[in-house]
Amino acid sequence: MTKYVKIDGKEYLNMATSNFLGLVGDERIEAVAEKTILKYGVGSCGPRGFYGTMDVHLDLEKQLAEFLKCEETVLYSYGFATVASAIPAYAKRGDVIFADKGVNFAIQKGLQASRSRIEWFEHNDVNDLERLLMEQAELDKKHPKIAAKTRRFMVVEGLYHNTGDLCPLPQLMELKWKYKVRIFIDESMSFGVIGNTGRGWLDLIVYEGAFYPSHLRRTSEKWGGGEATRKEES
Repeated sequence: MTKYVKIDGKEYLNMATSNFLGLVGDERIEAVAEKTILKYGVGSCGPRGFYGTMDVHLDLEKQLAEFLKCEETVLYSYGFATVASAIPAYAKRGDVIFADKGVNFAIQKGLQASRSRIEWFEHNDVNDLERLLMEQAELDKKHPKIAAKTRRFMVVEGLYHNTGDLCPLPQLMELKWKYKVRIFIDESMSFGVIGNTGRGWLDLIVYEGAFYPSHLRRTSEKWGGGEATRKEES
């Protein structure tokens, strides 16, 4: 898990760990963790929605919202469940989701759980995505009553877990506004990594009307996650 490993007495950079921020092994973090365990124990022993919420959870949600400059954030106990549950919380049967073929397994499970119609576009291919959006727009014109009840979503990753490349978010946001779709941006890999302050794509581009699920394992080395949203300006 540490940034460096020793093999036969020699120190090597560990390229097989998610601890690329070097938080594991940091003595300052270990000292704070020890104090926290003495006060709160090793966990809340329950889900957030029942008896698993502590004051530190609420404090962290507030601090994350301020850091991300969002209206509100929600913490999850299990990082995998963050995007896997966030997608079906908003998208339902009868809705349509335009998803990048390169999305991670947690997103795939969320798409499956939503029971929405999934339209896959080639990885990071904005032209292929717009082709699908145009086809949907034509379909909406033919069936206006159905279109009025259909919600449209786009699902991408800020920094792709499977390939390590960035999504073309500026172009995606143009399509979002042009075709009036909501967007999920999974920043599990990019949060804490991209931007001058580690806000991920929020450091590079301002986007409203977006759902912002993130896996906090990379930035805290704990199996947690969170979701932030930005209000869509009319």
